[in-house]
Amino acid sequence: MKGSLFNYLCILVLCMSLSNGCTEAIQGIPVKDIQPAVSSGELPFRTPAMKKELAQMSRVTENAVFTEKRGYPEYKIGALDILEITSRVGSEYKTDTVMVRSDGTISYAFVDDLAVEGLTLSEVDARLSERLSVFIRNPRIDIVVKEFKSKSALVMGEVGAFRYAHYQAASGRIYLNGKMTLLDLVVMAGGYTKDADIKKVKLIRRDKSYYINLYDLVYRGEVEQNVIIDDGDVIDVPELPEYGERVYVLGEVNRQGVYSLKDVPDLLAALSFAGSYTRRAVEENTLIIRGYQPGTKPLILTADVGAILKKGDISQNVPLMDGDIVYIPRKRIGDINEFILNTVPLLDYLLYPGRYRDAYGSYEHLRFKD
Repeated sequence: MKGSLFNYLCILVLCMSLSNGCTEAIQGIPVKDIQPAVSSGELPFRTPAMKKELAQMSRVTENAVFTEKRGYPEYKIGALDILEITSRVGSEYKTDTVMVRSDGTISYAFVDDLAVEGLTLSEVDARLSERLSVFIRNPRIDIVVKEFKSKSALVMGEVGAFRYAHYQAASGRIYLNGKMTLLDLVVMAGGYTKDADIKKVKLIRRDKSYYINLYDLVYRGEVEQNVIIDDGDVIDVPELPEYGERVYVLGEVNRQGVYSLKDVPDLLAALSFAGSYTRRAVEENTLIIRGYQPGTKPLILTADVGAILKKGDISQNVPLMDGDIVYIPRKRIGDINEFILNTVPLLDYLLYPGRYRDAYGSYEHLRFKD
């Protein structure tokens, strides 16, 4: 694969060096006019309705796992939880461990079959103290959850990047101990691996699927995607495609190449990894070729790299997407339709090599013409 990439990069360098100049700039779509609609990996099935629902799920104050009391989240006790109850008589302490039975009840001291399912610790304390007061004057008890066993979420896929001596984590079931967010759960699972496709994390809740862009959550602070985890949730962190998400940076830059989208999430990062543009570059006519599919025209975006670096115009710093081709020309390019027509064989070779082989069989069509 590496040899193949090197070969067609060499071809691209040769082809681009054959470009002839024209007097007018290519009329693509200025990136500053569309940037608000550009996402760093938006999924087509992440509808506005789904985004709104995710935002609501990130602000819940109660679910099967916890409820908020006086503005503080408290865990809801359930079957199989292990409780530790400490009673105080004078200066003496006695600690007992009891398990919440499958019917949601516990027995302690003189009290049998006390229903605690769905109650918080403070509520169990009050209810148990009331029952004990029949037998003991002013009972004083403290209750904590020793082991959380009643509620859990399942985490699958590319997690477990970091292991801690005190907590071995990876794909599997994680018991919930209170109000927990998606990021909390991923951390408890050991973090995501370098091969994780964090832009396509899947949440399954009660037979409905949601797709979360963890990249935007972590690196862009989109907290409305940090949903509160509920009992029975399933989180799937998928693996990146075989060769990962890539961006091609070509033309008048110091290091043409194929870069991971993780490393070059936007135009400025791509330029940095490529060693900036050369003195012969027409930086105000930078092109981003996006979304090519066989039989269709690609979207041509135009950006002024010079405005980013010299004027601080961040509206030009468009987020990049998988498969984007960033091209900084040596000379201005002419008619956009003719440019696209002559670029299609190159795009086929770069993005769909099998189709290129079947259609052309050689490299002679790989030429930019004005």
